[in-house]
Amino acid sequence: MPPKAEAPSNMKLVLLVAAWYAGNTLYNIYNKKATNTMHAHWFVATSQNALGVVWSLFLWTSGIRKTPNLTSADIIACVPIGLCAAAAHGGSVLAMGAGAVSFAQIVKACEPVFAAVIGLLVPPIDVKPPLAYAMLLVIVGGVGLSCVKEGKGIDINTTALMFASVANVAAAFKGKLGKAVTDKLKKDKSKNMDSANVYAVMNILSFLWTVPMVLIEELPTLGQEWEGAVNKHGLYEVVFNIAMSGFFFYIYNEFAFAFTAQVGAVTSSVLNTAKRVIIIVASAIIFQEGMGRNKMMGSAIAIGGTFLYSMASKKKPAVDAAKKAA
Repeated sequence: MPPKAEAPSNMKLVLLVAAWYAGNTLYNIYNKKATNTMHAHWFVATSQNALGVVWSLFLWTSGIRKTPNLTSADIIACVPIGLCAAAAHGGSVLAMGAGAVSFAQIVKACEPVFAAVIGLLVPPIDVKPPLAYAMLLVIVGGVGLSCVKEGKGIDINTTALMFASVANVAAAFKGKLGKAVTDKLKKDKSKNMDSANVYAVMNILSFLWTVPMVLIEELPTLGQEWEGAVNKHGLYEVVFNIAMSGFFFYIYNEFAFAFTAQVGAVTSSVLNTAKRVIIIVASAIIFQEGMGRNKMMGSAIAIGGTFLYSMASKKKPAVDAAKKAA
């Protein structure tokens, strides 16, 4: 029997979470600054991916990190996952560019709802315990409450809602399609596909998928938009915000992938929920985003529901338990 892998130390896990949270919070701050500065949001998303591509190539060519050893069949299997990653990233950037960071994060808390529906519709079917599905109603209710402004009724930024929902659908499909493919690549040691290289490869594929979106959606006005942004904000600020958002985007994802590889998807999902609280508070302070009573209560309910959904999902449905017993 092969020797058991050593359990990661608590200190290592704490450092991974701290780096993940810090990187994610800083990414959201610089991403919002970048999209406020330059209204070519597919270009911003693509530039963020591009920075990660350059960093990955540097690590591989310098020998600091082992180069992935993938066949054409492996790459083809990863291409749809890269497409989902591109849509998830692009949708998130566009959502935060169209509205408040806090609102985008509240809608993103609905990601388990989309994942649960796709889990029931796309084989292999993934049935959650009844309590987990009950928590989905709590999440939706919390998001709904956050959209009700005191004395003004329902107030929804439909553009931000649409793009954040696209990001949620894409993220759910990425998780559904990607798990079997990436697990298989990780198990084959000859592929050199640890968690860091898995993310690096997905980031490259995501970059290749976002480039056409820039060409289709923004190319005719890109030069004019760039010139306007530079004239208004200065070249340094435009480049700095895009570069920093790209740097922290890559960093936080790599640490998140490393943490998930150590502790599993459920624990990672719980902590992924908790990070939204930090991002919402930080963005509300930095960008002076309004946080009325309903928005605060709704976001707390949605995030709490997501936490409880993740915990409830740990338990296998009675049907599965009966099958195992038989």
